[in-house]
Amino acid sequence: MARVALAGVGHWHAGMHLEAARAAGAEVVAAWDPEPAVAARFAVEHGVPDEATIEALIAVRPDLTVVMGRPDRVPALALACIEAGLPIMLEKPAAVSTTALEPLAEAARGLFVAVPLPNRCGPIWAEIEALRGTGRLGPVSHAQFRIVNGPPQRYRLDGVPWVLDPAIGGGGALRNLGIHGIDAALALAGGADLTVVSAAVDRRLHGEAVEEYAIVTLRAPDGLIATVEAGYTFASMAPGGDFEWRVSARNATLIDRGDSCRVATLDDGRVRDLAPILPADRYKAFMADTLGRLAQGVAPSVGIGDYLQAMRLIDRAYEVAGA
Repeated sequence: MARVALAGVGHWHAGMHLEAARAAGAEVVAAWDPEPAVAARFAVEHGVPDEATIEALIAVRPDLTVVMGRPDRVPALALACIEAGLPIMLEKPAAVSTTALEPLAEAARGLFVAVPLPNRCGPIWAEIEALRGTGRLGPVSHAQFRIVNGPPQRYRLDGVPWVLDPAIGGGGALRNLGIHGIDAALALAGGADLTVVSAAVDRRLHGEAVEEYAIVTLRAPDGLIATVEAGYTFASMAPGGDFEWRVSARNATLIDRGDSCRVATLDDGRVRDLAPILPADRYKAFMADTLGRLAQGVAPSVGIGDYLQAMRLIDRAYEVAGA
């Protein structure tokens, strides 16, 4: 049984990671937060041991440590775990800026550092690879990646108001949510560097210091056009929001709306439904995949290099948008 530790349990995804670890058959052996009361409350609520210091958590020697928290504090925390030789899962946002992330990426070179961008575990990706493997996908023409959640007040209710402070979070909806779509576009382009054709941001609805909506158009060297749309503009606090991943190739169209997923193929005239995976449940799939790869001694499906590439592309989008 894998042993998982959670460092920085004040992060709003801490409960998701705990649930994901248990769903994958792992034991959560330690929880820590820079605010002891937060760690103690989390430990009591979830029935896990809490540690007084990060050094004490490291001394437990977990198989995998999920590192999360305020981006201005995470690099030092992650570096302590890396220097102790612990494989980690680095929750985003992991740094205030790309510049602050770069030394951590350098220190982590060759080590196991997974970054949970769990929409890579959505059902269309396996289908894309299957179609590509049999020569039935064809060139990809365009893709749209939309992730629009409820209003920014949700982060204050979750006890993480720093998400809305650009000096700490490093940006708004594009940096926090849009990075999922940016990563998807990079993955679809095979990691090729993408050009930012256009970008626009808006912050009018709720008066926040960070952008509440962003849309970015990207182009790959092979001609692929991708749009990434991110926002805090869905008029509900309910989970799910407005989510859609859409990929169009010569012989296939794949549409993932979170609670439903469909693929159409031109050569056989079929339209098939795929088993959906709710976006919140993709953390379970990512954790299971990460623990499996760790056990096999292979690299994570999404690593810190992928994260750094996405952060740099977002920097370019902000420049184009004049933000």
